[in-house]
Amino acid sequence: MKVKKIEKFLSEDVIESRIKELAAKISSLYGNEPVCLVCILKGSAFFTCELAKRITSPVEIEFMSVSSYGSGTSSSGVVRIVQDLGCSIEGKHVLVIEDIIDSGRTLSYLMQNLKTRNPKSLRLCTLLDKPDRRQVDVRVDFVGFVIPDEYVVGFGLDIDQQYRNLPYIGFAKIEE
Repeated sequence: MKVKKIEKFLSEDVIESRIKELAAKISSLYGNEPVCLVCILKGSAFFTCELAKRITSPVEIEFMSVSSYGSGTSSSGVVRIVQDLGCSIEGKHVLVIEDIIDSGRTLSYLMQNLKTRNPKSLRLCTLLDKPDRRQVDVRVDFVGFVIPDEYVVGFGLDIDQQYRNLPYIGFAKIEE
């Protein structure tokens, strides 16, 4: 798949400002109670790090890799855990951090899976929400931006592992 053009959508400054707002809301919710941030690799690594720096509650960070995509741009529908958590989340406040939610299948599966591990609370935060693509209902507690049904890259989001390092989020125009 070849990208013809990337059209800037959200600047680095706009993203940073929204992350500060989200961090303030999250900090207010948890107060002085510790929260375990579950970073969903690889896409949400940039978002998780920037968010974690701004949360004033005590923070622990864990990583998971979950996939329903192959090397294309559409979900295969088959969700698999590629890398599981390194510790128990039982009795902990858990905040799952995702880069983008579109169909909802992956996050629906993941949230159900994590709920069986008996966390004290389980919430979901996403940088980008693409509700026009939703196929499965997913409760999202914190949303950075609601976006149209466009393919996006940058700030951790990729096409075949490319463009993650862009400091902004852009619409990727694909060559047919």
